[in-house]
Amino acid sequence: MTLERVNPGELAPPTGFSHAVAVTGSRLVFLAGQTALDGTGRITGDDLPAQFRQALGNLLTALRASGGTPAGLTRVTVYTTDVGAYRAHARELGRIWRELAGRDYPAMALIGVVRLWDEEALVELDGIAVLD
Repeated sequence: MTLERVNPGELAPPTGFSHAVAVTGSRLVFLAGQTALDGTGRITGDDLPAQFRQALGNLLTALRASGGTPAGLTRVTVYTTDVGAYRAHARELGRIWRELAGRDYPAMALIGVVRLWDEEALVELDGIAVLD
């Protein structure tokens, strides 16, 4: 598998994402949306960073169980009920990302939503990864 992160000089420099990811590989994994649910099905974390950590951890657990690694993530969509809080915590969320997933950023989008399936959920992440 090869991944090429494409960040054209004509676009604003990306911070915490790549503008495009070109992939050559043999297997795609589509990762379902993950919130801050723990193993018992309860939302954990009282604030956005805590819930982001759990949701990202859940996404990476599903990825690893499929045979992948964070470096193989090509696309992640983040859904949040509070875009303002996400922006306010952006540095901390970036630190959490780097701690759990490293510095290979996928193409990403942030989408504000009215609510998520579980009312207590503040954030949900889904993604696509390429495996060797």
